[in-house]
Amino acid sequence: MDTKLLELLVCPVTKGPLRMAADRSELLSRSARLAYPIRDGIPILLEQEARTLTDEELERMHQAATGTLVP
Repeated sequence: MDTKLLELLVCPVTKGPLRMAADRSELLSRSARLAYPIRDGIPILLEQEARTLTDEELERMHQAATGTLVP
C-alpha cells in the first residue's frame, strides 16, 4: 500500500492513526483494538469487517512502538 495513502487514512471508529501489518494485509488501530482487512489492495475500513486485536497483538504493537522487548 502506498505510504502517502496510509498517512491520510485514519481509523473510522477513533479517528486515530492506522499501522500497516504487511504480513497479514491489514491496517491496525491500536486505540480501537481493531484490524481492518486489505482486499485486492483496497483497505476495507468498515467496523463490521474488522477483527478484534488480541492482547498479545496489542503488546507487540506497543513493544514495536517503544522499542522495548519483553522476554
